[in-house]
Amino acid sequence: MDKASWVETKIPRWIKTVLASVTILFIIGLISNLIISNVQGLYDEIPKYQVNLEKVSAKIETKFGLNIGENINNFIGEINLTSIGKNLLDSFSELFSSTFMILLYLIFILMEETSFLNKLKAVYEKPNEFEEVNTLLIEIDKSLSKYISIKTLLSIITAVLSYIVLKLIGIDFAFFWAACIFILNFIPSIGSLIATLFPAIMALVQYGGTDFTPFILVVVFVGAIQLLVGNFLEPKMMGNSLNISSLVVILSLSIWGAIWGIIGMVLSVPITVMMILIFSKIKGTRDVAILLSEKGTINNINPDENE
Repeated sequence: MDKASWVETKIPRWIKTVLASVTILFIIGLISNLIISNVQGLYDEIPKYQVNLEKVSAKIETKFGLNIGENINNFIGEINLTSIGKNLLDSFSELFSSTFMILLYLIFILMEETSFLNKLKAVYEKPNEFEEVNTLLIEIDKSLSKYISIKTLLSIITAVLSYIVLKLIGIDFAFFWAACIFILNFIPSIGSLIATLFPAIMALVQYGGTDFTPFILVVVFVGAIQLLVGNFLEPKMMGNSLNISSLVVILSLSIWGAIWGIIGMVLSVPITVMMILIFSKIKGTRDVAILLSEKGTINNINPDENE
């Protein structure tokens, strides 16, 4: 018997779940400390960046005749980087606190998994009803597992490549911006745009308008990475497995973002996938699932077919 088989048969499932969860929490804790340290360093440098921001505004006004500062004040008020930095630090602390709680819930859910099927069999006494519900749960698990694993891999690739680019260009706190890119890549549609915009603005502020080359390089190279991964690599790996309308993605992003903030935006696609799969199995809500789907087909059922 090899080691893998011995681990599979001799070690209880709950022990493996706890060990895996502790390992994940430890890794997330290390990364969180690095990111918060970067954010603290960024916060300490804010007075310098505030001066540089004013220099950039003055230079644009002189060169192009555009009063950027006045226009910004008219729309959103005066930009105070100290206040923004404090809010940013608080937001990341809250984000990692929420992530920790989600993982904690996940540990208990995984530990409950061993007895869940027995409970499900007790609820659905008829074998065909149990099999139908169990098949639905397996389908949801496969769809979400595929989406999360592929999205995580692509986000890691994007973040690592972006980190290398930002480090080579000389952008301050490259690790922090790479972490932002990793998180924002889970947000559909607008995430990649924001992920490119943040380090580009940092490049502009960092050099105080004396050199626009870093800003241009960040926009071109980080934008190119986002374009290649999002438009070519992701569709090839993901395929049409999600079966969600693009309009529905935007609407779910807005709705769940309004309810749960950044966490809601990240979870908007998985939640919608679950809704479509569940609605498709219930006769009364199958029409809703068809409307939410990409091409009007659910589990090979065409909307023109009779029930």
